[in-house]
Parts: sequence; structure tokens; C-alpha cells
Amino acid sequence: MKELLTYIAQNLVEHPESVCVTEHAGDEETVLELRVAPEDMGKVIGRQGRIAKEIRALMRSVAQRQGTRVSVEIVD
Repeated sequence: MKELLTYIAQNLVEHPESVCVTEHAGDEETVLELRVAPEDMGKVIGRQGRIAKEIRALMRSVAQRQGTRVSVEIVD
């Protein structure tokens, strides 16, 4: 899961070396924290949050196929 989110984010931003994904496993779901360079934040979020919503939906569907739950947080 972490590798998939890293791959997606690195292909969206101009500074792929600054992409950092941290995984926090909880009891019921796994939280993935995505950090990018400040100038790339808009590219990851998109207009009205459309790209962020699609990233979250994609990660949820992959997690559901694996029988787990995941949420994505975009952190400054």
C-alpha cells in the first residue's frame, strides 16, 4: 500500500525525491500520511480537492480487495 501511494505521488509532483509516506497501523485501519514539498502541495490536492479524493478512493479500493481498511492523510 505504501509503495503504491509513493508511486502515485511521485508521478504527480515536480520534486519526486521529496515525497515521503509514513504508515501507522491501527486496530481497525491503517493510516498513510503523505508529505510532499510545499510547492507541490497543490498538484497533490488538485482543484477543489479532486485529485486528493481520487487518490483516497483508489487506495480504499485496493485495500478493500486485500481485505483491509486504509485512509490517506495529506500533511503539510
